Amino acid sequence: MGSTRSTLGIRTRRTHTFRTALVGIAIGSLALTLTACGGDDDNGKGGGDGGKSPASSLKLPKLNGKSLEIAAVWTGDEQKNFKQVLTEFEKRTGAKVTFVPAQDPIINFLGSKVAGGAPPDIAMLPQPGAIKQAVDKKWAKPLGKDAQAQLTKNYAKGWQDLGKVGGQQYGAYYKAANKSLVWYNTKVFENAAAKEPKTWKELLATSQAIYDSGVTPFSVGGADGWPLTDWFENIYLSQSGPEKYDQLAKHEIKWTDPSVKDALTTLAQLWGKKDFLAGGNKGAVQTEFTKSVEQTFTGGEQPKGAMVYEGDFAQVNIQQTKAKVGTDAKVFPFPAVGSGDKPVVSGGDAAVILKDSEAAQALVTWLASPEAATIQAKLGGYLSPNKNVDLASYPNAVQREIAKALVGAGDDFRFDMSDQMPQAFGGTPGKGEWKALQDFLMNPKDIAGTQKTLEAEAAKAFKD
Repeated sequence: MGSTRSTLGIRTRRTHTFRTALVGIAIGSLALTLTACGGDDDNGKGGGDGGKSPASSLKLPKLNGKSLEIAAVWTGDEQKNFKQVLTEFEKRTGAKVTFVPAQDPIINFLGSKVAGGAPPDIAMLPQPGAIKQAVDKKWAKPLGKDAQAQLTKNYAKGWQDLGKVGGQQYGAYYKAANKSLVWYNTKVFENAAAKEPKTWKELLATSQAIYDSGVTPFSVGGADGWPLTDWFENIYLSQSGPEKYDQLAKHEIKWTDPSVKDALTTLAQLWGKKDFLAGGNKGAVQTEFTKSVEQTFTGGEQPKGAMVYEGDFAQVNIQQTKAKVGTDAKVFPFPAVGSGDKPVVSGGDAAVILKDSEAAQALVTWLASPEAATIQAKLGGYLSPNKNVDLASYPNAVQREIAKALVGAGDDFRFDMSDQMPQAFGGTPGKGEWKALQDFLMNPKDIAGTQKTLEAEAAKAFKD
């Protein structure tokens, strides 16, 4: 899920307002009234275009005979759906676009391609800090006036700034994520007489009720590493607040800070109860994210786990089961911890040009348009930061509410913390924060040791 990871080159304004606004706009109704979620079952219109179709408002050049390569880490339905967006670009311009499957971390993949003299024309970078790395290495090319015009027209300033380095626009955010959601098996909840928790304390009580009913409470995808960083970030943001969150993201405070101890201690309240995790701690650290979602919604009334934490994109994996979003699978916002507010963490993917050309500029311009985003929005499992995508384009009430919240937040949001750090620490499998939290998942009692490891790895990565 490359779409969920990112690093900041230019920091945006992130205030308490976003979390309050987002909760007020949609979270209360998100968990909620998700009874009509199959297709356009209501009149839930209301994108930035007032419900009108954006068709044919974008002028693209004729590019007959031109060929392009665009690289991304996306697989499965995510890749398949994105290719439909590329196909429409081909129809409109005459260009030929080839999707290049990339390995994660993509910045390393691109490094090998550049070294071999064959970089793709465009790369979808899931770390905004990777944008800065690409600029520093002189790989990335500035966006032209047409792409910038689309960004100005369709995006809040905060999303534009995420794609800037040194005040210049290099990235266009095509895909976003709300990473503060917990999905649950409704049948299990009904059988356990469990209610959607609003606080961490209530989440622990709900987990106990589900366990007592004979079902393991949580399915955790620890094999990929990045979902574990998201667990930590949501707890930390809620418990310690946005100012501390920003300081830790920039390594202005150390990972040995008491606030990190508090977050890990809270996390251990759940991870430390092996009977609460599908497969126990060892099984959880061996479970891939996709499996963690799918096993929550298979097995009838006896799934391997009753709940799974992750963003809106989990719907893609739910759709691989027989469960229907809104009936069999519902969602509630990540609960507030202690005296804090409900956290909201976002992520995203930006299109960055590596080989400048008229065709490459045109493709990024297309990806920054509401027409392109609307195509993938209709296919599900996708969220756009483009404020002019008609909300009615989203296929179910769940995604319409999540999209409405994201766009309604404007400039005020907190980006994924691990994605605001050097990729060697916050975005590399088997290393840095990913590995440290996998080890912590295996041994949640070792809070002090985990802090020391995190600080050592962070200090090294920031120095490098």
